[in-house]
Amino acid sequence: MNFTRWSARLPGTQRRAAARTETPVSPDRRGEGSVPAARAEQPADGTPAVPAVDELPARDVLDRVPALVALVHGPDHRIAYVNDAYTAAFGVRETGEPAREALPELAALGLLPLLDQVLRSGKPRTLKSRKAVDGRSYTFTCTPVAEDGDRDAGVLVFATDVTDHAEAAERLRASERRQRETAVTLQRSLLPQELEQPDDLRIAATYQPGGTEAAVGGDWYDVITLGGGRTALVIGDVMGRGVRAAAVMGQLRTAVRAYARLDLPPHEVLQLLDGLATEIDANQIATCVYAVHDPNEGRLVYASAGHLPILVRDENGTVSRADEPTGPPLGTGGWIHSSGSIALGPGATAVLYTDGLVERRDEDLDEGIAALERALAGATGTPQVVCDRLVRSAGVTADHDDDVAVLVLQHPARTGPDGDLFRNAALELLGGVEAAPRARAFASGVLTSWRFPAELHDLGVLATSELVANSLQHGTPPMRLRLRRTDRRLIIEVTDGDDHLPRRRRAEPGDESGRGIAIVATIASSWGCRRTPGGGKAVWCEFVLPKGKH
Repeated sequence: MNFTRWSARLPGTQRRAAARTETPVSPDRRGEGSVPAARAEQPADGTPAVPAVDELPARDVLDRVPALVALVHGPDHRIAYVNDAYTAAFGVRETGEPAREALPELAALGLLPLLDQVLRSGKPRTLKSRKAVDGRSYTFTCTPVAEDGDRDAGVLVFATDVTDHAEAAERLRASERRQRETAVTLQRSLLPQELEQPDDLRIAATYQPGGTEAAVGGDWYDVITLGGGRTALVIGDVMGRGVRAAAVMGQLRTAVRAYARLDLPPHEVLQLLDGLATEIDANQIATCVYAVHDPNEGRLVYASAGHLPILVRDENGTVSRADEPTGPPLGTGGWIHSSGSIALGPGATAVLYTDGLVERRDEDLDEGIAALERALAGATGTPQVVCDRLVRSAGVTADHDDDVAVLVLQHPARTGPDGDLFRNAALELLGGVEAAPRARAFASGVLTSWRFPAELHDLGVLATSELVANSLQHGTPPMRLRLRRTDRRLIIEVTDGDDHLPRRRRAEPGDESGRGIAIVATIASSWGCRRTPGGGKAVWCEFVLPKGKH
């Protein structure tokens, strides 16, 4: 193939040749907008003339270009020319051979279809940063070198070595991957390794970090058994991404567990968290919902700090949304949170979740929540099955662009033999000191009917006596005794109208009181107290049932 013929067809060559044959512009018309052709002129000082651009041989120029250059022609892309840089990179190439056999390095990069496209369209195309067989990375630009429709048309392949840029980009991506892996590891280590499973609830949760292109966020959840049959559930989302968000999440989760041990109402827990979030980082905010389930009440009492509403499906499949009340996110300060409640009776399922499950860039947030409601209405099975179905219905995949946390809890409707393991009995404590013997007799009869072993029966009656005596001495009406059994434990609780919480103390030998709570703490598996809504308090203790006796 004669390269001289092809060099005449490079873009612009024909136009420049035509310009040289045109009538020269007269001196008196210069300056009317025309641009004189580049030409060689002899400087006045006698230095050698600079050759005009049009007089430079194309082949000599391309031979000296450090980039890789190849020229192919025809439908099978036969080699017309390769420059010295191309030969140095891939070896000698014979002219006239089809590219599929003679230029395997281009075939391996999938460049041949691109050459076809350039021939058909007559427009240049670029393939960015591809690693070739020589181990280096190139950006390939393919440019047509003849007019459209020429049956003998060709393509100029120009490859720029971008290895340094590609390696720098890969190092950056590797660094980002390591940072993300660190954040994911920290995030997962701060989440519960195993969810607590309360007696009355069945709970499952899932956490899905954002895809590889997204930094890990601060989504979190927790389940905390409070004693007395009550359970706290919490889910939150720290704004921001990366290790910082995960670290703040860990501090908030630890604080929630500490505040939960105080057995405070949900809104008071959020009030404490709000102050802590401000101290951790005044510029860091987080959303959170904290809820408490009491099986005796059949309700979920909750408080929300800017978080998405809890969804509850009742035993009939009707889904309700716990919208109010809600306050601003944690860390904003200056807001007095309040608690609300929603029914969660036997057979009901509740879902707590973060915005990654329902928020999409192309639709309104309410549409995402409504879609989750529809999915929950049709999701049945165990909590883990429901959890998985909700995640799938929301279209969450491994490359999802945001973290997702979901917490599902069910209050099973127990019947038959299973229902016999969950019993309640209550007695209003009316009158004065005569209420104590009535309470002991009531507890003895109930524990006997529940067929507890003699030792547990006697310990239960003793604990009932001490709790009732403490309430009669230090509390105010109305007073109430409640006994509850589950498949794992016996719970004894006494409520009264006084909000002064008892504490365990050491009684001196001459003291006539102060030993009741100490006795209860000694004989029971655990004990505690809390203030009740509307005033008053509840004091409780638990006995773990012996294995095989429930």
